[in-house]
Amino acid sequence: MMRYQLFINGKFVDSSSGKFFNVINPSTEETISECPEGTVEDTRKAIDAAYESQKKWAKLPAIERAKYLRKIADGIRKNAEMLATTIVEEQGKIRSLARVEVDFTADYIDYMAEWARRLEGEIIPSDRPNENILLYRMPIGVVAGILPWNFPFFLIARKMAPALITGNAVVIKPSSDTPNNAFEFAKIVAHTDLPAGIFNLVSGKGSVVGNELASNPKIGMVSFTGSVETGSKIMELASKNITKVSLELGGKAPAIVMDDADIDLAVKAIKDSRVINTGQVCNCAERVYVHEKIADEFIEKMTKAMKETTYGDPLREEVEMGPLINANALKSVDGMVKRAIEQGAKMVTGGRAEDRKKGFFYKPTVLTDCKQDMEIIHKEIFGPVLPIVKFKNLDEAIEMANDSEYGLTSSIYTQNIDVAMRAANEIKFGETYINRENFEAMQGFHAGWRKSGIGGDDGKHGVEEFTNTHVVYLQYNQNKK
Repeated sequence: MMRYQLFINGKFVDSSSGKFFNVINPSTEETISECPEGTVEDTRKAIDAAYESQKKWAKLPAIERAKYLRKIADGIRKNAEMLATTIVEEQGKIRSLARVEVDFTADYIDYMAEWARRLEGEIIPSDRPNENILLYRMPIGVVAGILPWNFPFFLIARKMAPALITGNAVVIKPSSDTPNNAFEFAKIVAHTDLPAGIFNLVSGKGSVVGNELASNPKIGMVSFTGSVETGSKIMELASKNITKVSLELGGKAPAIVMDDADIDLAVKAIKDSRVINTGQVCNCAERVYVHEKIADEFIEKMTKAMKETTYGDPLREEVEMGPLINANALKSVDGMVKRAIEQGAKMVTGGRAEDRKKGFFYKPTVLTDCKQDMEIIHKEIFGPVLPIVKFKNLDEAIEMANDSEYGLTSSIYTQNIDVAMRAANEIKFGETYINRENFEAMQGFHAGWRKSGIGGDDGKHGVEEFTNTHVVYLQYNQNKK
């Protein structure tokens, strides 16, 4: 069994607690590793190392910082199959998707390295003669990255790469459900010549490591992906030092299927968006609104597609879906389905855990006759369950889609450009996908409204999240000889 160490100031070190926690394979319920239970002292050492090393790092030209990022990306590609297997075993992601995550992570780091020559400030017109106003984009300092378990490897890069290219140092806290891939990432970093202290990794309890990262005065920004409850706690702790936060806190993505939609396309895209990572994705379709004229045909085809979903051991190449992350997730999903049925929803396929001696598997599920006021329409499911609501017209569909405390992603299926543009302008979500599955691009901007978060990631705007502005007023004497 693998036993890992913390990565602080360029070295693998034991936790000061001397304690470890077990990591469980959600397919087999077997213990696959022991990871160090970091302490406040460990976390402060990592923060201090990052704080000191960042001063010199920020003075490097961005193009020099980019060279280190590319070395990390190369290291990921050389170890791609091992990394994918690590993700499959600790998270339950199917192998093909784990490979996509690893490859996408390497590409993402290379993409962020390309920003070295694209980080731009501004020249702002002045009201005074003989004055230039210059706006610089400057490093924040030390960035804390607190990670979820659903895309654990990619989220390291999403927080680390833009932070490093803009001159910051980072301290990463992985999820205790999926820390193994982060330690393997740290091994790749250790085999490069990245200066010590620029990348640090501390595992442990959120109430210990996470709280220290959110409240330490040397942290300039906390980037977190996870639940609303934890995000609110991070905001509260960060507020003591007025520390910047960037939060992605989940979603309840609506998918609208109009009466002129290509039904086969809609079924495939929504199914793919629903069962990806066993429905444990913040931006995947969580509720479907289908026009009453085509509802019967859509439901029939969607039910067939969900029934035919292959699931099981995620190491098997042919499966489309693996297990949920843990026993609590299985209990939560099953409880939501049962309550929906009690409230009047009709279960047409699935609706229960898979009969297995080991593993947290839940059957792909379709629920019809759902109503807008049901819990399952408003609360995040985070499992392979698809509730369906009928609507009469576009106005009603948009109103129901916007009736949510979340606002991350959304989608609509239509062949009418007028309908598509109305939806794009009136759906109040950070992203809208038209006639395609919910999956963002690295050059876009992944950001939510309402309780889906603050700030965002990816693209130009995501890079700028990791900078402070510094405005310089330069007055000069034009007539001086």
